Amino acid sequence: MKKLRKRIGVLTGGGDCPGLNAVLRAIVKTAQNDFGVEVIGFKDGYEGLIENRFLEIDSRNVSGILARGGTILGTSNRADPFKYPVLQNDDYVYLDRSTQAVRNFESLGLDVLIAIGGDGTMAASAAMARKGLPIVGVPKTIDNDLVGTDVTFGFDSAVVTATEAIDKIHTTAQSHHRVMIVEVMGRYAGWLALYSGLAGGGDIILMPEFPYDIEGVCDAVRTRNAQGKTFSIVVVGEGAKPLGGEMVVARKVKTSPDAIRLGGVSHQVASQIEGLTNIECRVTILGHLLRGGSPTAFDRILATRFGVAAVHMADRGEYGRLVVLRHGQMDSAALDEVAGKLRLVTVDHEMIHTALSLGLCLGNPSDVPFADFYAEQEERQSS
Repeated sequence: MKKLRKRIGVLTGGGDCPGLNAVLRAIVKTAQNDFGVEVIGFKDGYEGLIENRFLEIDSRNVSGILARGGTILGTSNRADPFKYPVLQNDDYVYLDRSTQAVRNFESLGLDVLIAIGGDGTMAASAAMARKGLPIVGVPKTIDNDLVGTDVTFGFDSAVVTATEAIDKIHTTAQSHHRVMIVEVMGRYAGWLALYSGLAGGGDIILMPEFPYDIEGVCDAVRTRNAQGKTFSIVVVGEGAKPLGGEMVVARKVKTSPDAIRLGGVSHQVASQIEGLTNIECRVTILGHLLRGGSPTAFDRILATRFGVAAVHMADRGEYGRLVVLRHGQMDSAALDEVAGKLRLVTVDHEMIHTALSLGLCLGNPSDVPFADFYAEQEERQSS
């Protein structure tokens, strides 16, 4: 029995990334062509659902947006329906607005809500699903850290942008015989650093999952110099930290469900390398540049596949689930199994083995194999 009879609601939550508009386009076209139902888009993620701010989206709205970055609906990474920030007497209080969100959904006569977002959006969506809201999730993030899917859209586009930047950094590094540190986003996951570091020909890659030994990093730089390679490229994930140290927090946004904003570890790495090797370092922080621009062909296709699959899942009544890519095929995972979890780089991942086979330094001491070093660290932490 078909579940789609009236309208589909859709929102884009969390940080923006290339490919969001491609998903919206696919949802609208599939809803109209396959099922003849309308689509309502909520503005600025869950804020729009809570505050009842929306617009009708049809084929005219999505015409020409396939290649456009960002999202025509706007987004927010502060709109948790269960902990919604409201300004009162010059300070924020946090209110449970989930019931209001459900009422707004029902008043619009919607059959389902398709929520497009990362781990924060999926955690909120899982909680709303438990409250009875029929929800289908679509995974997006440049961090590629969502559990259950082989890849998220937005990741490939960010890797391409980072790789192009690293390519350009190479020429000035060679010209001036410097160590160039390129900092990329990724929060607590090192996928973006690992992939862009490999694609861009980085020599040292530092990831949040593996606290780095600065002496090992400096040994790698010295070894390259001794071999006549008078420059080095260090790619650093923003969540990387030294052994025994902490992540570098750029600022905190108290109204956000995840208040921590990382950034600046590259300056710390540069200072340490200069102090220990007496080789001049320069830092480039790519930051939000990685979120912008037109999606790659891969992300356009993946986002389109996700959008089509999400509408068909909704029609089958597969609520409380996230559409995912597994082994090249569309599949789904329960939101409750995804929410609150992160997909992180592991010691035994094939891309780690690839990097090590190329002779890259991943933050371990020069005289201790990578896997042995981090196995020892895990044992110390667990004891």
